[in-house]
Amino acid sequence: MDLYPAIDVQGGRVARSSDCDPVAVAHQYARDGARWIHFVDLDRALGGGGGRGENRALARRVLAESPIPVQVGGGFTAETDIAEALTQGARRVIIGSAAAMDGPLVARLIARHGADRLAVGIDARDGRVAPRGSATVLDVSPLELAKQLLAAGVRTIVYTDAARDGALAGADVPGARAIAALGFDVIVSGGVASLDDLRRARDARLAGAIVGRALHEGRFTLREALACLAG
Repeated sequence: MDLYPAIDVQGGRVARSSDCDPVAVAHQYARDGARWIHFVDLDRALGGGGGRGENRALARRVLAESPIPVQVGGGFTAETDIAEALTQGARRVIIGSAAAMDGPLVARLIARHGADRLAVGIDARDGRVAPRGSATVLDVSPLELAKQLLAAGVRTIVYTDAARDGALAGADVPGARAIAALGFDVIVSGGVASLDDLRRARDARLAGAIVGRALHEGRFTLREALACLAG
């Protein structure tokens, strides 16, 4: 199981961190043993737009200078933006939930870039798909959407319970496990607050977990998290 320490940028700086340089944070994560970085432009993800230009420059720097592979998320819905991120060096780009509903688009992206270079984000709230950055809740369950994505050739899902994201309420491991049972590699995101949360994800045989706020607040160290998943 892989751990994805998050680097979230907003307004041109790293959110929830004393270090405003995302490249420095990436190098520190690499020194601590991380094998991946999860990079998110929160301005893009939340639809605010503020700092967008500055964040694009930061994203380019991280992709060019990170010593370990970078997975990029944050509301990617346009083919041109996804292609740009991959060209700039992203190892994997997460297609946003809003675009995930467009089956032909997802299939076209998979055919163009390959299933290894793409994941699909499924953001959920109260059992329905709820794209991040939008007040819209769609009349489809995460499992229903996942079944459609399986037919489109998707292999990796990043599953987030939106109500838990950033709330340190514990990740929705049962929800992630249900999607994994369909045959996906599932990376759970949102709410990881303790090493016990990571153990539950590990024991559920999930492919990975994204951790952000818990690391920044010192609830555990990256080295402790990696040791936990290796145990």
